[in-house]
Parts: sequence; C-alpha cells; structure tokens
Amino acid sequence: MQPVPAIEVNNLVKIYHRKHQPPVRAVDGLSFNVERGEIFGLLGPNGAGKTTTIKILTTLLAPTEGTARVFGHDVVHDPLDVRRQICVVVQENALELHLSVRNNFRVFGRFHGLTAKETQIRMERVCELFSLTEYLNARGMDLSGGLKRRVQVAKTFLIDKPVVFLDEATTGMDSLNKRATIQAIKEETRKGRTIVLTTHILDEAEVLCDRVAILNHGKLITLGSVLEVKGAGLRLLSLTLTVRESSSTLLETIRSFKPVSVELRNSTIEVIMRDEEEALRLLAAARKHEVFLHFEITSASLEDVFLQLVDHKTGPK
Repeated sequence: MQPVPAIEVNNLVKIYHRKHQPPVRAVDGLSFNVERGEIFGLLGPNGAGKTTTIKILTTLLAPTEGTARVFGHDVVHDPLDVRRQICVVVQENALELHLSVRNNFRVFGRFHGLTAKETQIRMERVCELFSLTEYLNARGMDLSGGLKRRVQVAKTFLIDKPVVFLDEATTGMDSLNKRATIQAIKEETRKGRTIVLTTHILDEAEVLCDRVAILNHGKLITLGSVLEVKGAGLRLLSLTLTVRESSSTLLETIRSFKPVSVELRNSTIEVIMRDEEEALRLLAAARKHEVFLHFEITSASLEDVFLQLVDHKTGPK
C-alpha cells in the first residue's frame, strides 16, 4: 500500500470577512501534496496566501472550504493528532529573552515532555549543527537579531517531529548565520524529516528546495521541481556582459531587443531575455561595440522566473 503523503491539500479556500468591506479570498482553491522527506518551498509575494496556508496546516486557522491533512490527519477534525506530527517556526521570534540560550533549550525540551538528560543530548547535537555552542551562556536579549532567529529555528529541531514548518526562517540573519542555518536544515532532511519552507529569498529556495509552489493572490501559479519551475513556459536566459565602461549607445542597442530586464552594475550589464535566438542576436550586436569585453549566458535564476510568473499569471493554466 502506498504511504500517504506528508501533507495533502485539496481545494483549500480561506475567506476573510471584514466589516463594511468586501471579503478577501486569501487562499483560493489551493491543491498540492508534499511528499515525505522533501523540502517543499511555498513561495509568493506579500499577500499571496503563504502565511494563511501555513496557519491552516498548523491548525491555527480553520479553512472556509476544502481539506488539508498531515500524515492523513485532518487539520479540522483531528487537530491534536496533527499537532503531534509537527513543529513550527513562525515569523515572530519565540525566544525567552531573559533566559540564557541553554535555558531556552531546557524550557522548550521540558515543555515538550523531554527529560533533562534527553534535552541535554539533543541540545548538544542541535547546537553543534547550528553552530550555537559558544552562545549557550548568553542571554536571549544579548544576541543579535540573526542569532535570536537561529536559536529559534534550532529549538524547533530539538523536538523529533516528522514535519517542520519554517515561515521566513532566515529573516534578519547575516550571510554567516544564514549559511549555517541552511546547512543545518539540509542535514535534518537527510534523516527523513519533511520541511515546508516559506521565504521571500528566492536564491535560498533555489538552493534548499526539492520542489516549490508559487502562489499569487491565493492561487497556485506553478508547482514542481526548481528546474521544472524555471522552465515553466518562459525559458528565460540570463546574459551577462562585461564592458570597459558603461556606454549609452550599448544600452540603447540592448534595449532595442526588448529584454525582460536590464541591470547595470559597474562594469557588468545583466540582461534577462525570453528567447535564446534573440539573446544570441543581442550578443552579436553588443560585440560590435568597442567597450565590450566578454559575456556569459546561463539559465535565469528562480527569482527571475518568479518575477515573470507573478507578473504574467494569476492562476494555473
């Protein structure tokens, strides 16, 4: 018998009713599955319905219509069974500021029924995983915003739950904090945990996620692996031109090909094109300019594709 997916979402709808204002369909007929042991990215602009969806899946909010299940347990009819399967990092920092990092872990472990010995063993592991050992004696209030967030994420992995929801997990982190957190999240999935990630940082999703779903206005725009989504009908290309100096005539030549976007960074011009043939024609024209040095063509990033999908679609075809 085929095991049930970690998460099943079918025709999910959430409508907010506001006094003297029209209702808002925050989630509008959403359907997707999350398989066991994968990192699944829920992406979209502000107001796309990501956080509302997470709140429904974690039993914090009841749907208006449709169903959602976690390991076969319905979020409306079996909320306690759902909560036994999940742990959650929400956007707000859930850290006891007057306690040391060590005692934050101890309190969290005790709250979830771990013995002092179990908490100590798991705390040592997650602190090593998230590079937090040197901060164990520091109080929460003395940590930087990024470190507070990293402790919050690490606390979640102290508890052995099969599904982890990370809502904007790396918000406020610097590059070092973010790198340590991303590596730790990857390590956890190797143990078979299922992770649902929402983030505004598209290069982070591109590195972490096995599959992604892009939402806009509560609707599903596209769903699939990062490579599948990057090729979702647009097949954008990124053309990087290196020049001796910026040239208005070169920029005019580039814009005459009607690219998706043009960005000038010192001696580099980043151009996003929709068509390979047009990109090659643009390159041939650019090479005639004296300031031209060299070029590179790659597939567009997930962020480039994301922006185009959000601009051009409001729902799946």
